[in-house]
Amino acid sequence: MIACADAVKQLWDYLDRTLPEIDRVRVQEHLEVCRTCCGELEFAQELQAFLAAQRDDEIPPDARARLEALLADLKES
Repeated sequence: MIACADAVKQLWDYLDRTLPEIDRVRVQEHLEVCRTCCGELEFAQELQAFLAAQRDDEIPPDARARLEALLADLKES
């Protein structure tokens, strides 16, 4: 089973369905047993849904920039 750090690094690609099949399966297997990473997944899903539901002009530019920076940091860590 992959480590939490590896699962979290791949989480956004997992949600975007851009991971290769073998990596997707490894992340899925990890999420099935790790409560900590399941919490990360739930947060990411809620944030993704919130952002998808907003129109571009509804999020102030400074808030959008902070969210994009946060998402980039999460993806890289």
